[in-house]
Amino acid sequence: MDSQTLAAYDHASARYAQEWRDQPPPDDMYALLRQFFRPGPTVDVGCGAGRDVAWMNANGFECSGIDASCGLLQQARQAYPSLSFGRATLPALDGVPAGAYENVLCETVLMHLDPAQIAPATQRLVELLKPAGTLYLSWRVTPGASRRDDQGRLYAAFDAGAVMNVLAREAEVLSDHEVVSASSGKVIHRVLARRIARDTASNRQDS
Repeated sequence: MDSQTLAAYDHASARYAQEWRDQPPPDDMYALLRQFFRPGPTVDVGCGAGRDVAWMNANGFECSGIDASCGLLQQARQAYPSLSFGRATLPALDGVPAGAYENVLCETVLMHLDPAQIAPATQRLVELLKPAGTLYLSWRVTPGASRRDDQGRLYAAFDAGAVMNVLAREAEVLSDHEVVSASSGKVIHRVLARRIARDTASNRQDS
C-alpha cells in the first residue's frame, strides 16, 4: 500500500467513512456478488469503513474485513461492532490464510498500489481462495500517467494486463468490463474470476 495514501486515510478516516455512507449504495456491484459469489467464508480486502462487509453478512455471506488503515478499521468497528475486522496490507497480506475463502472481494484498492505491485497483489488475492472460489477485483481507471488527488492518495495508471496475465494462469474469468460505478460515479474496471484447481491449471499450461 502506498504510504502517502495510507496516511491520508488514517488522517481523515471519519470524513471518508461519512463520504462512503452518503454515497448511493453500489447496487450494480451487489448484483454481481449475488450472481457469482457462493455461500461460505468471505473476505473483503480493503474493506474501508465496513459498508460492504455489513452488506455481505446481511445477504448470506459470512464475511470479515481487512484493511491497511488503522483509522478506517476504527470506523468500521464502531459502526459494526458485531463484525470481524483485521489489519493487513497488500500485496503481502501477512497473517491472512491462503486457501481459506469461498469468496474474495477487493473493490477499488489496486490503484492505490505502486504499478510494480499489481501483479503480486493479484496473485496473493487468488491464493486466498479455495479451489473454485470466486474473486471480485476492481480498480479505478486512471488514464495517462499516475497521479495523486488533493489529499495525496495515489491513483496509479497501469495496464490491465498486469491483472489479467495472472488470472489467465490461475483462474477462469467470468466477467471483465469497464463501467461507471453507480456508487462513486467513477470509471472502474471490474473482473470476476473463479480459481481453478492446481492440476487443472497445470493441464491448461501444458495444452
